[in-house]
Amino acid sequence: MPEPYDVITMGRIGVDIYPQDVGVPLARVETFNKFLGGSPTNVAVAAARLGRRTAVITRTGRDAFGDYLHQELRGFGVDDRWVTAVEEYPTPVTFCEIFPPDDFPLYFYRQPKAPDLEIHPPELDLGAVRDARIFWMTGTGLSAEPSRAATLAALRARSESARGEDPAGESRTATVFDLDWRPMFWDGGDHSSVAPARYREALAHATVAVGNVDECAIATGEREPHAAARALLAAGVELAVVKQGPKGVLAVHRDGSTADVPPLPVEVLNGLGAGDAFGGALCHGLLAGWDIARIMRYANAAGAIVAARLACSSAMPFPAEVERALAEGAVTGEIASGPPGASS
Repeated sequence: MPEPYDVITMGRIGVDIYPQDVGVPLARVETFNKFLGGSPTNVAVAAARLGRRTAVITRTGRDAFGDYLHQELRGFGVDDRWVTAVEEYPTPVTFCEIFPPDDFPLYFYRQPKAPDLEIHPPELDLGAVRDARIFWMTGTGLSAEPSRAATLAALRARSESARGEDPAGESRTATVFDLDWRPMFWDGGDHSSVAPARYREALAHATVAVGNVDECAIATGEREPHAAARALLAAGVELAVVKQGPKGVLAVHRDGSTADVPPLPVEVLNGLGAGDAFGGALCHGLLAGWDIARIMRYANAAGAIVAARLACSSAMPFPAEVERALAEGAVTGEIASGPPGASS
């Protein structure tokens, strides 16, 4: 029997096309670089950088950018066996503008439909999904069919395993719902009438929920962090993680333990991707069996390191970098520049 994956993520993938000019409007940018992108894909990269065996379930176009994404996944050590091509749609691209410290507009090109929303339930390797120590899915995967049905099928497989219908469920660590609210992907946008119900349906199968206050409001109707955490626990999860930006992160476990951790000081260059680094580090800490305060400190540090770098996927930190940031109590310029020979 194959060894279970530490982390399997499912959902969005694409090519990030980032300006190399900071503080310049997109219309005036002259130099760009391309990177592997897509939040759950970046989470898989972040966990792989921390030594975890990871894979991603997603789809690309059958085009040169799709080839590029396979190349990058393999280079990062992420298993791409469940990354398949869609004939009808091109691989998505995403542009951004970079105005530090807190303005990073994103421009998604996912029309007429992104291939990663064309994941069909029969294509899933439900045995691998059930056996993975952590399964990570996102709100975007619930925004359209057939991705919604496939995502829920994966979640139900995990729930059945946890209830003892599959002995392999005993080794499961977590089923993580990254709330990942992107209103532009939903009919009705910010006023979508179906998104809250879809979120509640998925929460019933998850053991961990992660989101910022806006995302928690979509999922629970609550914006105050402690109220949002309580609402997420009431919806069925065991651990609620509420990200509060410059105020840090709040984590509340059903067993009563809590952690309210301030951010690590950092000079922000590009905040995009920091949440994905946080996610990969969260998986790493859960797999290591750490207490929630230690996990939150570690995840905060990983996210801060990426916020100090230009890229997302290639900026994900290695363990020694995270430990150094924690030891120094800040992301210094030397940490931000990465290890010798690193490209960020």
